[in-house]
Amino acid sequence: RENGPATKGEAMIRVITVEREYGSQGAAFAHQLAERLGWRLIDSCVIDEVARKAGVTPDLVKRCDERVDPWFYRFGKAIWFGSLERLPNEPDVFDSERMLEFVRGYLVEQAAKGDCVVVGRAAACVLAKAPGAFHAFVYASLARRIRLVQESFPEHAHDAEREIVATDRRRADYIRRYFQREWDDRRLYQLMLNSCMGVDAMVETTLAAAGLRAAESRS
Repeated sequence: RENGPATKGEAMIRVITVEREYGSQGAAFAHQLAERLGWRLIDSCVIDEVARKAGVTPDLVKRCDERVDPWFYRFGKAIWFGSLERLPNEPDVFDSERMLEFVRGYLVEQAAKGDCVVVGRAAACVLAKAPGAFHAFVYASLARRIRLVQESFPEHAHDAEREIVATDRRRADYIRRYFQREWDDRRLYQLMLNSCMGVDAMVETTLAAAGLRAAESRS
């Protein structure tokens, strides 16, 4: 069966992943959803956790976050490691592929603990077969996203559209390269949300679709 809502006999939803178009309020939705559920939010904490485990700086991790290494870097890396023996004590090079290894391990670990909302990081692909995982995708019209980005970052109002297009392309390239899937393929997700309905409505819709109740409503 392709991804779909849990049915009788299946695992209860314990993890929700949120993929999002840039400027669609996907992150705000994920934050509010986690707060309503009383669950952990897995977002920027990924940066610090990977930096700690890899022994590198958070700035380096940010440069590799949801990104594909440039083609010339990948080409050089293939030649270098394909033709020369590495020194026995040479540390692993930290790049986007190495970043993915750490992110994958961290997300699997957090999903096993349950009760978390994960923002981005190709979590819908990483946790596609994880029991009790529910995947949502947030989108919006380009006009709406431009307006929201301009309101949130007025200093970048003049190049909002360019930033949106570039960010979306980068996220799509990341999933295409490492998972051979299309970023906005509806078959990856149980729920596709147009943020024009508002964050509150998105939260309520997701709770209903996943068969969950907000923390304050639980008995």
